[in-house]
Amino acid sequence: MSKPAKTVTVSIMDKEYRVACTPGEEDVLLASALNLDERMRATRQTGKIIGTERIAVMVALNMAHELLSISNNSSEPDASLERRMRSLQDQVEVALHQFNQLEL
Repeated sequence: MSKPAKTVTVSIMDKEYRVACTPGEEDVLLASALNLDERMRATRQTGKIIGTERIAVMVALNMAHELLSISNNSSEPDASLERRMRSLQDQVEVALHQFNQLEL
């Protein structure tokens, strides 16, 4: 039987998000949120993209491209990399959904 998800609060671009997380994965989630926050801030500082939602989408596309490039370059698909890609995609989707809810 699987353990119930925990709720972890992460901060991205000065906004807090509550995200469901598998027990034991909290550190990975927090590191992912920190990485996302750093990338989004760096993208915002270029001044080329305006708006938090657009910044988030561009960063998500760049991250997906990086992960797919790594996956395509390996001779055998790595199951842990695929799980990580799915986890990151889920986290980005949750963050975008929560951001959209805050703006309503």
